[in-house]
Amino acid sequence: MNSELHEGAVALREMAHNGLQRGDPVLAEQHFARLLEMIPGDVEALQFVASRHLIRGDAIRAVAMLLAADQAHPDDANTLHQLGAAQMAAGDLPGAVGSLQRGTALAPHMFVARLRLGMALEKLGETHRALVAYFGAVNAAQAQGRWLGDANTAPGLRDAVRHAIGFIDAGRRQLFDQVLEPLRQRYGRSELARVEDCLSIYLGEKAMAPPDSRQRPKFLYFPSVPSQPYYPRERFPWQAELEANAAVIREELRAVLSQPQDLEPFLQTDSPQDAADLVRSSGTRAAWDAYFFHRHGERYDAHCARCPQTAALLDALPLVYVREHSPETLYSVLRPGTHILPHRGVTNTRLVTHLPLIVPPDCALRVGGEIHAWQEGRCVTFDDTFEHEAWNNSGETRVVLILDSWNPDLSEAERAAVNDLVGAIGDFNRESEVLTPKG
Repeated sequence: MNSELHEGAVALREMAHNGLQRGDPVLAEQHFARLLEMIPGDVEALQFVASRHLIRGDAIRAVAMLLAADQAHPDDANTLHQLGAAQMAAGDLPGAVGSLQRGTALAPHMFVARLRLGMALEKLGETHRALVAYFGAVNAAQAQGRWLGDANTAPGLRDAVRHAIGFIDAGRRQLFDQVLEPLRQRYGRSELARVEDCLSIYLGEKAMAPPDSRQRPKFLYFPSVPSQPYYPRERFPWQAELEANAAVIREELRAVLSQPQDLEPFLQTDSPQDAADLVRSSGTRAAWDAYFFHRHGERYDAHCARCPQTAALLDALPLVYVREHSPETLYSVLRPGTHILPHRGVTNTRLVTHLPLIVPPDCALRVGGEIHAWQEGRCVTFDDTFEHEAWNNSGETRVVLILDSWNPDLSEAERAAVNDLVGAIGDFNRESEVLTPKG
C-alpha cells in the first residue's frame, strides 16, 4: 500500500469512527463503504457495513460481505459469529451451524454465539446437538456473571435464554432418564427411589436438604443416608486386613520416599492462586505431594508394580469404581509446616479412608469442626462433603494412605445407578465443554 493510499484509508477509518461516536451510523457506513473501495478486504469495514445490511433486512448482502471478510482473514471468531447470525437470517441453517461451530471452537467464551448455534441446530431438528450447545452457552455465560436472571441478561436475548434454559431442563431430564431406565427394569423402580431423588436434586428440580447443615457436596448429593462427619469402624470390616499389613505398606512407602522422583503435587494446577487457596505453610514452602496408585479412576501400573504388596491389598478392597472419577488411592505426603485449608468433596456416595503410616506429633484432621488425631496403623473414615482440613505443624513429614470406598448405606442397585449416572453426566458435560467436579 502506497503512502497516499494508506493516509486516505486512515482518514476514512477515523471519519467512520467519528460518525459512530456522534451517534450517526449512516455517516459511519458511508465512510466504511468508501474505505472498502480502497481496501476490499478490510474486516472492520466489512463487518460494520454487513451489520447495516442486516438491520435493513438484506441478509443476502450481509452474508456476502462477511464471507469476503472470512476469506480475507480466516479464523476471526467475531466475523464467524456475525456470519452465522446473517446466515440464520438468510435461512441458511446448515451454513450458520458451520460458521458458528468454527467461531465457538476459536472462542469458547462467546456464549451468544453458542446460543445461536443451539437455535440453528434446534431448527434443523438436531435435538441432542442443540442441547449440548445450549448447555455450553448458559454455563459459559453464567461463569462470566451473565444470564443469572433478567437483570444481567440483555433484553433482546431474554426470551431466547429462557427458551434455552427450558430446553436444557427437559433435555437433560430425558437424557439421564434414559440412562436409568435399564436399571429400573433390572432392579425395579422402588429400589432406585433414592437415586431418582438424587437426580432431581442434581437437576435442580428439588432442593438439597441434608439433615446436617454442615454437609454440602460440590457435585452430587445422595439423599436419605445418614449424615455424619466420621463413620464407625465396624461399618468397614475390610479395614482389619489393611491395618494388619500397615508395617508392610510402610516399608514400601519408605522405599518410595528414599527415591521420591515419582512423587507429584497433589494439586495438579498451573494456577498459583488455586494452590494458595487450598494449601499454605507456616515454614518456607507448602508441599502436599502424592504417590498415586489410582487417580480419577486411572490405575498407575508402574507405581503399583513398585509397591506390589500395597497394590495387592488395595486391589482386594471394595473401592469405588466410577469411570473418570474413582478410585483415588495414594500415599498422601504432607511436608513440615503444611496446612491443607478447609474444603469440601464432590459427593457423599463415597467415603474417604486414611491409614496413617508416618505421623509425627502435632498433626491432625478436622472434619465438620471435629478434630481427629491420626494414630499410626489405625484407619479413620470420613465424609469429605463436610468441610475438612488437615495440618502438619511438626518438623517432620506426615504420610497417610488414602483410599475411597462406597458409602456403605448405598445398595448394590444404587451403586450401579450412581456409576452409570455419573459417567453419563461426565460424557454430556465434556460434549458441552463444561467441567465436571472431581476429587
